Amino acid sequence: MMKVKLLATAAVLTLSGLAPMASAQSVWTAAEQKAAQAEARKSVNYDEDAVLPYTLEDPLRFANGREVRSRKQWPARRQEILDIFQREMYGQMPPASEIYTEVVEEGPTLAGFGTRRQIRMWFRPDKTGPKIDWLIVTPDHVSGPVPVILLLNYGGNHEFLFDEEILVTDAWMREKNGRDGNRASAQTRGRYNRDGDRYVYPVGMLVSRGYAVMTACYCEISPDPDPQEVDGEGVILQDRFAYTGVFDLWGPRDPSRDDNTTSLNAWAWGLMRGMDWIERDPQLDASRVVLTGCSRLAKAALIAGAFDERFPLVVPVQTGGGGVPLAKRNFGETISTEVAAFRHWYCRAYDKYAGHTDEMPFDQHLLLSCIAPRALLVEGFDGGWFDTKGEFLSLQAAAPVWKFLRQPALPRGVSWPADYDLSAVGPVIGYVRRDQQHGISAIDWTWMLDFADRLWAR
Repeated sequence: MMKVKLLATAAVLTLSGLAPMASAQSVWTAAEQKAAQAEARKSVNYDEDAVLPYTLEDPLRFANGREVRSRKQWPARRQEILDIFQREMYGQMPPASEIYTEVVEEGPTLAGFGTRRQIRMWFRPDKTGPKIDWLIVTPDHVSGPVPVILLLNYGGNHEFLFDEEILVTDAWMREKNGRDGNRASAQTRGRYNRDGDRYVYPVGMLVSRGYAVMTACYCEISPDPDPQEVDGEGVILQDRFAYTGVFDLWGPRDPSRDDNTTSLNAWAWGLMRGMDWIERDPQLDASRVVLTGCSRLAKAALIAGAFDERFPLVVPVQTGGGGVPLAKRNFGETISTEVAAFRHWYCRAYDKYAGHTDEMPFDQHLLLSCIAPRALLVEGFDGGWFDTKGEFLSLQAAAPVWKFLRQPALPRGVSWPADYDLSAVGPVIGYVRRDQQHGISAIDWTWMLDFADRLWAR
């Protein structure tokens, strides 16, 4: 075990009663979930002096204590780690699927500077059942296969550009994301290129730098109900409706299991199917793919990057708890708040660690280590809820795996960097954070592309 010692003068408040309640029933009413959320919020800690010492598992030591002594042994340890996350946190990763696609529409966009393609993807040979509509924008000024930025979006592909030809998704979406009840609306076309939005997707700038952009709406993969959204019986949609979409491909859920797959895994699975397309598209370079996302979709990108070794560069932006930050710090967002608010993101086995992180045989640094020796850039947001220090410590604890696999690790002697300080960004892994609002901004994209350009140049 690798001991981590931090200053601590007081215990962190925990919601010890939440885990048994969550485990005892698979379906909550909205009132029960609201009460659990309120109780969980009481335990949130923002005081560094109240972070107790904790122990992190060594990513280079098997669960039985045996040391990983050679690079040939790393794949076995990596699989052991992935099995832990499937069993204890995200549920089982769904199996890969054949994809059946057609180009629904294509044409010039960005005033002729790029080409737009809309790809419809099914998973059954008769092209029935769940589907994903992908938007791909490629630069016209670059010859040959181009690098790709792959990500999921919240409100629909039409929000990336003012282009009237881009389809408006017909998927159900959260009231917060929808503009017409639980449906997308053409009124939000080009939203992410308007001034003042905390989510910025500057497709024109990305394409001008020679990158293709490939995106799909995450609600087409698995709907993402808010905790307060209920069905006609008053049961929250997270417990039933969330498991539609691509979940229809995998058969009924087994109520006796506590490791059923989750929405986070489903979104990660969708990103992997996007990579399937990239590998067969002659216009796109599968060896130069930037897998990214922000907030919950950064979690999905992180999971996909950890499980699927085809992704050469993973850039999670502001994941929050359940993503990059260490859970055992009990700082900001915690397991108690996670399982109370987002029951469809985590499998029921994870509930038992709410208020009991000292009993966890894993933490998020192990998930990060599964990306090694590939490239990883973590981009943080300077808000207490997102625990940027916990993000950096998580990456720092995973970094020895890159060194073990003979890749450059974090720059030597660098501690938790200040906002906009790039001193913790190395050639293969790095960390950077900023202030302002939660979301993805122009500077996040600049850091990402600069890092990718240097990586491809290597």
